[in-house]
Amino acid sequence: MKNKLQIHPLETLNKFAANTIMEVLGIKVTAMGEDYIEATMPVDKRTHQVYGILHGGASVVLAETLGSMGAMLTVDQSKYHCVGIDINANHIKAVKSGIVTGTARPIHTGRSTQVWGIEIKNEAGELVCISRLTVAVVNHIN
Repeated sequence: MKNKLQIHPLETLNKFAANTIMEVLGIKVTAMGEDYIEATMPVDKRTHQVYGILHGGASVVLAETLGSMGAMLTVDQSKYHCVGIDINANHIKAVKSGIVTGTARPIHTGRSTQVWGIEIKNEAGELVCISRLTVAVVNHIN
């Protein structure tokens, strides 16, 4: 991998959640390494769709959160922001309750774009959603 993730304490990464959709949906970063970042999200009334199962949009929020945060951890944050420019998701299995865990890994970490693969699994380790996120690496947004 060209750019390894800069390791930060999980407490520091979870501070980014304040006043964001991460906080609203209960997304928490739970693990990271040089080539991945992982977070959990509860499946409850905040993340359900009308049939009482995990809303696909909530899965996409988890996926984009992980990919964008992972991308951010590969660049000089004093110079660059990483913003999602394209995301797709395939919803594989329904989840009614519990916790889902997303794991993002870089596929490509270029100078101006990055591509991240994100897998979301239920508590039994079964694949719930698979997603791919393209991120733009841009100069600080003023």
